[in-house]
Amino acid sequence: MPLTNFGAILNFAEALERRDREDFRSFSDNPDCSANKTLFEQFAKECEKNIKTIQRIRRENVTEMILEPIRDFSRRPYSAKCECCESMGINDALSSCKSISEKAEDFYTKAAEKLKAQPEVARALKRIGKKRKSQLNHLPHASMRV
Repeated sequence: MPLTNFGAILNFAEALERRDREDFRSFSDNPDCSANKTLFEQFAKECEKNIKTIQRIRRENVTEMILEPIRDFSRRPYSAKCECCESMGINDALSSCKSISEKAEDFYTKAAEKLKAQPEVARALKRIGKKRKSQLNHLPHASMRV
């Protein structure tokens, strides 16, 4: 399904963060991931903060929702939900976590580019993307604790 305007992008961003937050919570509840429980809980908290940021962006820029349409941007590459988070082994969980964070970072980078005509919004989306990318920096350390 294409993301054709400002509102669609922000709605999808919020849905993406909610989905990822639930996946991270599932990882933190997974007994095989107990050594990394704190890491996954932190990632879930970051998603919660991102949701609030996205909601603020929408409120503050509601007049921007009627601007020109967005072209060539789809939710499909970013839509896959992690399956069986509660029962994955730690290596699979860390691999899935990496994939989740990479997809989110890619989405925010591309969304910021699509909304570059709205510089404040683009900067905010880039910041969220950088936060999601920074999650990747924590994963190698976590895998060393396996």
